[in-house]
Amino acid sequence: MAAYLIVTAQIHDRARFLSGYAPAAAALTERFGGEYVLRAPGAEVLEGEHPGGSVVVSRWPDRTAALAFWNSPEYAEARTLREGIADCQVLIVEAPAP
Repeated sequence: MAAYLIVTAQIHDRARFLSGYAPAAAALTERFGGEYVLRAPGAEVLEGEHPGGSVVVSRWPDRTAALAFWNSPEYAEARTLREGIADCQVLIVEAPAP
């Protein structure tokens, strides 16, 4: 079953985010078998407490693949590139069976 990582982010320094973390994460996403479904700034909250910001949705072959990426030493290193420049919330969800 396909799995999705859904990230919402408040990015405080977009230039640093786009020059450091974003390309590193994109390369690892591809390497670990994921693909981006959506990467966009400007999310507007219509209901709830989240402040809005940027949204990234990536699709993975399954939950195991998504977690292999998320828990990899390579991604742990890449994640340090967004420390102090972005506040993120990350969710994982499996697509329901057809």
